[in-house]
Amino acid sequence: RKLGEYNLSLDYYQKILAITEVIDVQEIDKANILYEIGKIYSDLKQHNKALSYYKQALTISRKIYSKEIESGILIEIGKVYSSLKKDNKALDNYQQSLAINRKINHQELEASNLFAIGKFYGSLKKYKKALEYYQQSLEISRKIDDKMIESGNLHEIGNIYRDLGNHSKALDYYQQSLVLSKQAKNKEIVGVTLSGIAGLLLKQKQPELAIVFLKQAVSNFEQIRQGISTLPKSIQESYTKKIAISYRVLADLLIQQDRILEAQQVLDLLKVRELKDYLGDVRGSGEELVILRPEEKILRKYDKLQKSAIEHGQRLQELRKIPENQRKPEQNQEIIELVKLQEELNKQFETFSQSEEVQALLNKLTPQILRQTVDLLDLNRLRDKLPSDAVMLYPLILDDRLELIITTPNSTPLRRKVPVKRTELNKVIAEFRQALQNKNSDAKAPAQKLYNWLIKPLEEDFEKAKTQTIIYAPDGQLRYIPLAALHDGKQWLVEKYRVNNITAKSLTEFDAKPQAQPQVLAGAFVKGNYNVQVTGRNYPFQGLPYAGKEVENLTKILPKTTKLIDKEFSKNDTTVKMNEYNTVHFATHAAFVMGDASLSFILFGDGETANLKEIGNWTLNNVDLVVLSACETGVGIQAYNKEIELGDGKEILGLGYQFQRAGARATIASLWKVSDGGTQVLMNSFYNALKQGQITKAEALRQAQIALINSKYKFVSDERGIIQIVPNNASNSKPASSKLQHPYYWAPFILIGNGL
Repeated sequence: RKLGEYNLSLDYYQKILAITEVIDVQEIDKANILYEIGKIYSDLKQHNKALSYYKQALTISRKIYSKEIESGILIEIGKVYSSLKKDNKALDNYQQSLAINRKINHQELEASNLFAIGKFYGSLKKYKKALEYYQQSLEISRKIDDKMIESGNLHEIGNIYRDLGNHSKALDYYQQSLVLSKQAKNKEIVGVTLSGIAGLLLKQKQPELAIVFLKQAVSNFEQIRQGISTLPKSIQESYTKKIAISYRVLADLLIQQDRILEAQQVLDLLKVRELKDYLGDVRGSGEELVILRPEEKILRKYDKLQKSAIEHGQRLQELRKIPENQRKPEQNQEIIELVKLQEELNKQFETFSQSEEVQALLNKLTPQILRQTVDLLDLNRLRDKLPSDAVMLYPLILDDRLELIITTPNSTPLRRKVPVKRTELNKVIAEFRQALQNKNSDAKAPAQKLYNWLIKPLEEDFEKAKTQTIIYAPDGQLRYIPLAALHDGKQWLVEKYRVNNITAKSLTEFDAKPQAQPQVLAGAFVKGNYNVQVTGRNYPFQGLPYAGKEVENLTKILPKTTKLIDKEFSKNDTTVKMNEYNTVHFATHAAFVMGDASLSFILFGDGETANLKEIGNWTLNNVDLVVLSACETGVGIQAYNKEIELGDGKEILGLGYQFQRAGARATIASLWKVSDGGTQVLMNSFYNALKQGQITKAEALRQAQIALINSKYKFVSDERGIIQIVPNNASNSKPASSKLQHPYYWAPFILIGNGL
């Protein structure tokens, strides 16, 4: 646990706990095991799980009168309540523990207790009180030689001096903390301390050097995340939320320095990690964060100072363990010299960033020199493999602005800054999504707002690059809306550009070409009713009448289509046949649940389901395209619960990725509950365009969407109340008719993966 190997730690403790159920063990041992499991969940910010284990351990410790264990548990419970902002409960537990520690004279627990109280007061910005407790804890931790507690105290004292504006003192404490945490191999404190140093450097207007330290911090967090990759997804996601700010700040700084390729890689890393959190396992790109040559030299120089400090510190600790009355004169002299050396090293750390050598290396990190002298390795593939008429668009949502990063085939990456706050952007995204799902609403107002933020600042760049395709890697809640449905005041974006969504650049290859003529395996759930249990709730699904017509039309458009209806469209038979076709078309229900890929599913015609985990294990290496012509295939069903806000769209990324992982090159899926009849018309148009040959999947989808925008048809209710598609000028329509031009009908479907 102390090494950040949380999965191994939890695995061993759970095995021990299982053993205690079948053999007799002392109650004190079982309490200790529960206590340690609680600490792992605390480290991973799983507060409720941590509390559950702590309370079990507390009950046992009080039963057997183990004051030592009781005290430790009370400290940890206090930390959880502090994280949950239950201040009174937190302080009460801390004070109970402190009284016990001082009574039983347990110095390690007392040091940990005082540290926790210091953090408590620090979170309330009561800095004077916090410092008092930290200093008491620091004194005890040094006395008992506990480097973990000592480094934690030093880091938190550094945070306080940073908040108070005393940067020199803050840096001094951070440096001391970093030395000890490296010595103790505590990856967590190393990472957060590096981030703290980066924050100080930013306050001192040294963004180039801050980038160097943040890259090291992110590399450290990547190691920890790799170590927890086998733990449950909820735990991985909690940890991602905890450290994602470092990735975003790093990307932000790189963008401000016009180091766009590096920023794109950091964003790409974050997207891949988000997928890992959702799906549990992701093939990934195998790429590591690129550290440039000047940065490597700066880090080597810094590590050299760190190594000296660690060696001197270790020797000083060894000598101080010797009682004063037993030390030899030469040992006392060595202690004096080592203390002076430590002071000198601290001064060197303070002047590190201003040294001529470091400044010379930083000067090599300007964009102009980077383009001439720095090998950006595989990052250049972002540009080299782009089709000649395509641009790649990476939006980055920050608290105070939106950054638009674009990569074109014939120029260096560009960035455009849009002054819109995250809260305002997310509000309009929610309004737009709501309007898109209501065919009677006017979606153009929010569509135009979003166009002005996302596309208008890039219009000149698109024109110069002669852009026809936007390869789009959306960020956050932008994943819940289709870029194609933005509006410039005159026309929809899809009328000008084709749109190809990607999960992350590192997971998509654009050099794989589509197969000439679609050979389709088409399955449809037309008649019947099935109930699917998801997260303890029952979801009824009915057959889709138009799905049968959709598949029948497919066989007329593409005679090589094999159709499977209802019972024939069974899970077993369908999955066996899929890889014999280059196009797989499912006209059925599917739902992808926010936060849990194992609960997401596709419904087959026999009532069986395949969850997202299973999809990733299918064999689809011969499949060029998977079309999910159904309701809510791209967005999780929880997103429709009004009490739950939209998440960050990982389920959309997860859907496209799992099909890519299985071998399929692209997927088409819907972002909201779609119209059964409207989908039939859209799919007819899509396959009619695709059968022409020499046309990309993205262009075929665009032509189908434009066909509905310009459609001469509408939905009407006849005298029997049956909904039909008729020409706009049909006289038998009732007042409640709906035209297919509304984006509700044509915009829900997005293409994910290689649609070029």
